[in-house]
Amino acid sequence: MIPEEDLGPAWLRDYGHTTFGDIEADILAMEEFAARLKADVEQNYAPRAVQVSDTMLTALPPAHEGFLELQFFRAAHERAQDVALQNVYNYANGTYGFATAAREVSEKYRGADAYARARVTDVHAGLRTAGILPTTEEP
Repeated sequence: MIPEEDLGPAWLRDYGHTTFGDIEADILAMEEFAARLKADVEQNYAPRAVQVSDTMLTALPPAHEGFLELQFFRAAHERAQDVALQNVYNYANGTYGFATAAREVSEKYRGADAYARARVTDVHAGLRTAGILPTTEEP
């Protein structure tokens, strides 16, 4: 028996154990989602991202040395430009990467589901041969 102090907190002891059954994924829906998301990034977001980036790269004229508030504004504006450009870039790459990951997961598990069904079929055939299951499927 495990001592109480080694069991961890009570609220975490059943972590990983569920009572609601299996979780299923719709592989075809995942493939369709990945394809649409990737197409949307390529067709709608990327062309506009270039325009936004070009616009955000527009530099302000230099600030007069004696106008301290304008110098502070210019520095803050440049930081905002940098953050905006990073967001535009990261959104495009992140969304494209998410679409690629969804496609890869769907490709990987499509075969796994088919393999699992084949294995269940083999088990059912074996159980029928042994007389444990009826020889015909009931509706």
